[in-house]
Amino acid sequence: MSDNSQITSSKFASVIARILDDKLGQDIAILNISNVSVLADFFVICSADSTTQVRALTEHVRDRVKHLFERIPAGEEKDMKNRWNLLDYGDVIVHVLHREERETYAIEKFWSHAFKVNREDWEKDSEEYSIY
Repeated sequence: MSDNSQITSSKFASVIARILDDKLGQDIAILNISNVSVLADFFVICSADSTTQVRALTEHVRDRVKHLFERIPAGEEKDMKNRWNLLDYGDVIVHVLHREERETYAIEKFWSHAFKVNREDWEKDSEEYSIY
């Protein structure tokens, strides 16, 4: 595996998307918000069908990122019902939402001026981290 200390924000976001995809996260999107926000460089957004899956996906990302990159989130937010969880890695913020919350809050519409990364691009960018 490559030197993880030199990973770019773009590649890091791609690997997180792959981690979510490997765990059957749904409707995965990466938004490049670097030109429109100082919050972070990328949002990785993922849907789940149940609150149990929201929690499981969030924990899986946290565990895999810690294992692969020795990084823990600078911040973490969970609502009490596991409808929307957030992991803040500084340059990349991960949103895992229950499908209904994702439809209600429409993050992609709110950040419509951000650049959406194509699935083919993030899959290619994270290929070396595939578990298959």
